Amino acid sequence: MSETVIVTDQGFGPDDWTGPIVPLAEHDGAARAVDLAPDTDPATLAGRLEGLALIRVDFPAFADGRGFTIARQLRLMGYAGRLRACGHVIADQYAMARRAGFDEVEIDAALAARQPEAQWLFRANWRAHDYQARLRG
Repeated sequence: MSETVIVTDQGFGPDDWTGPIVPLAEHDGAARAVDLAPDTDPATLAGRLEGLALIRVDFPAFADGRGFTIARQLRLMGYAGRLRACGHVIADQYAMARRAGFDEVEIDAALAARQPEAQWLFRANWRAHDYQARLRG
């Protein structure tokens, strides 16, 4: 497995999650972190969100936006834990990911080299640059 980089509003950092992250289909209630495929219906997690500290949502391609919908639905369902986008998310999508409810984005080291930290930080002020903020401005 290649090295990963975690992107937050503060920039690049290492992955500090130390526990296992299991696929939702294998989740037995004991693990505190799950992986969600992009076709997961968040309603399948109803009643199980409180036991989860981390939910990681897979983005199989940068043009596949289903993960944004999953994040929004999880937040509307009351999930207050750590929500991570993983996979093919590019710097241009960082603000959208944050507005959808993601706390962080996990990218591989190769993408981090092609899209350096400065490109991600440029989009870290995601609250000030959305459509509604421009209308109010």
